[in-house]
Amino acid sequence: MRNLTCALITAIVAASVTMSGCGGGGGGGNDSTSAAAPAASSPAAASAPLASSGAPAASAPAAAAPAEAVAPANTVAQSTTPNVQPITVAKITTGTRNMLQTSVTICIPGTSTCQTIDNIQVDTGSQGLRILASALAPPLVLPSVTASTGATAASCTVFGSGYTWGSVRTADVHLAGEVAAATSIQVIADPAIPAVPTDCSNSGLPMLTATALRSNGILGVGPFSADCGSGCAATALPRWYYGCSSGACAAATLPVALQVTNPISRFATDNNGLVIELPAVDATGAASVTGTMTFGIGSQANNLLGSAQVLPSNSMTGFVSTAFQGQTYSTSFIDSGSNGLFLALSAVPRCGFWFCPTAVQSLSATVAGINGATSNVTFTIGNATSLFASGNNALGNLAGPASNYFDWGLPFFFGKRVFTAIEASATPAGNGPYYAF
Repeated sequence: MRNLTCALITAIVAASVTMSGCGGGGGGGNDSTSAAAPAASSPAAASAPLASSGAPAASAPAAAAPAEAVAPANTVAQSTTPNVQPITVAKITTGTRNMLQTSVTICIPGTSTCQTIDNIQVDTGSQGLRILASALAPPLVLPSVTASTGATAASCTVFGSGYTWGSVRTADVHLAGEVAAATSIQVIADPAIPAVPTDCSNSGLPMLTATALRSNGILGVGPFSADCGSGCAATALPRWYYGCSSGACAAATLPVALQVTNPISRFATDNNGLVIELPAVDATGAASVTGTMTFGIGSQANNLLGSAQVLPSNSMTGFVSTAFQGQTYSTSFIDSGSNGLFLALSAVPRCGFWFCPTAVQSLSATVAGINGATSNVTFTIGNATSLFASGNNALGNLAGPASNYFDWGLPFFFGKRVFTAIEASATPAGNGPYYAF
């Protein structure tokens, strides 16, 4: 999932159309290469600096009783280290491969009325926590947020493969020992708000169930604080925020402080970014892997940059660039919410939405920051049909075609420590946004 500035909505919408099956939690990697769409993530816009404004009002319950759950066995045990959140890639019921997941605890703000929700996708390409209403228990009555029109706030989030629609509510978000207090989240398919507006429902497939979302929600921990930013605070943009009353919803402005927010940016400490660390996997993959998501950069002994190469990204879009086979892709990003690598590679045979070379391809590319700093990356591309047939769920060389962008999806993360610094946040290597590995 990618978040870009509201000024680039048109360009990114065009780019996301080319991504067959994009979206945090969306997409394929099933056992059928003819029908499996990749879960490349790329929403239609991005975030800007977080400001403070307004306060939420109490409202109706956020959800009905729990419904379908994706892979209920994938409970991720909490860490005893305050800034370390365990993460996992394992089998889920939809068969989608390379789904990085964790468990998140949310509470009614300022109370001990809480619920831990499993099967939440970890996505460095988006901002904010989004949870299905069907995954929330009835006692969890989260306060609703009020839009600038005075109506109940709702959110449409557009990804390449579809959209999520739901209310904006506040919760205390607990991750490891960190707390993002009274933080706005999206409750997807909240029955307390009206039906999806047409301009949102025309944005692709609805990702409003656990099956369609491939998870119970999305934890967006990308390089920005809010999911839209100042553009949505100044202008009522379609396919972003809405005010809902009298059975209908209309586009509305929403102060940045009340927009769906990257929880890390709201922590009291360790709030300038994160590092994801996953073990390497064999050429045929692994049945499952367990890793860590450590909060903060340079704030604790366990999140020091060390020798990692820092690559500053565009302060408005979060993009870096990738030089590959004589071409430079300025729309390039590092995205744990994409379940494959997505790149332009015309000479390699395809099977459905994936590459299926007759032999493993060994390739290299150079990722560059906006300051000219570079890092060379070597990677391999395997035969998707064979990889799916292995039955493994963590696949380090799964890749599919792209055209005008380079998406370093989850396979990039295996065997690395990958840092994502949040915009305007001070770190030992300077202010974010940047990637480092």
